[in-house]
Amino acid sequence: MTETLPNKVRVALVQLYSHPTDIEGNFDRAASHIRKAAADGAHIAVLPEYYLGDFFEQLKDPATAVATSASYLQRYQSLARELKIGIVPGTLLETKTQGTAASTTFTGKLANTAYFIGPDGALLGRYQKKNLWHPERPHVVADSESPHRAFDTPWGRIGLIICWDMAFPEATRALISDGARIVICSSCWLAEDGGAGRQVNADCEALFLRNAIVSRAFESTCAVVFVNAAGPAGSIDGKDSRGLEFIGQSQVAMPLQGSRCMLGRAEEVRVVELDMDVLDVAEDVYKIRQDMARPGWHYPLHVSEDRS
Repeated sequence: MTETLPNKVRVALVQLYSHPTDIEGNFDRAASHIRKAAADGAHIAVLPEYYLGDFFEQLKDPATAVATSASYLQRYQSLARELKIGIVPGTLLETKTQGTAASTTFTGKLANTAYFIGPDGALLGRYQKKNLWHPERPHVVADSESPHRAFDTPWGRIGLIICWDMAFPEATRALISDGARIVICSSCWLAEDGGAGRQVNADCEALFLRNAIVSRAFESTCAVVFVNAAGPAGSIDGKDSRGLEFIGQSQVAMPLQGSRCMLGRAEEVRVVELDMDVLDVAEDVYKIRQDMARPGWHYPLHVSEDRS
């Protein structure tokens, strides 16, 4: 018997500011936001990349960062089980591993990893970032070996990407070729990532996001859920005490509809309802997945044969 999936999925965009060294405080705020989102009917809650603490602060003691990640992942599993909600707890620093196994022991090679926790607390999906942003590369190892894989959830098949992966359409295409209907992206994308490009356009990174996220949704007839890091609550310009400029702009994009919402620069939570029937209409119009399934498709994709 074929399982009937819900045609409405409510996703909470938990756009957080991460205090550089207050890991427990960051968790408490995130958990509080998730509780409120669950009470508001959210089925899935998504947090930003590197939400536990500042990336470079964590690198000062990577062994502790790895052990801390494992501890907080378990706490999010307990929270998901308690609230009966799916959670993508941003990304965690782990030891690089092969396949889906994770290690709590630091081996000298770090991985930037995202998880999808089901409403029963089970780990339904794990993804290690493939496309590293330049400052990560001396410290984090990209997963250049495993294919992009989607996974089954109570809300249909879902895929994960992380931050700079958004710049590569191939990542989203690989996931939809493996059956993903929703692609979730946790991110820590800052204004200063534009580098010298900001001399051309000071708003270049925000412009990048506004265009790329909607493009991924249209070109792959999927829902794209993007949750970015934020500036402190109440911040207007997105800057924190260190002078870092956060651009926020967490959003959900759908084919045919474009961006369903867009958050500002400061910490904020928004629950957005996805009409999954829109994806069927879009696929009927564009026939992207139908074309990709044809023998001799022009653009080979590296996807897993294992759909378990």
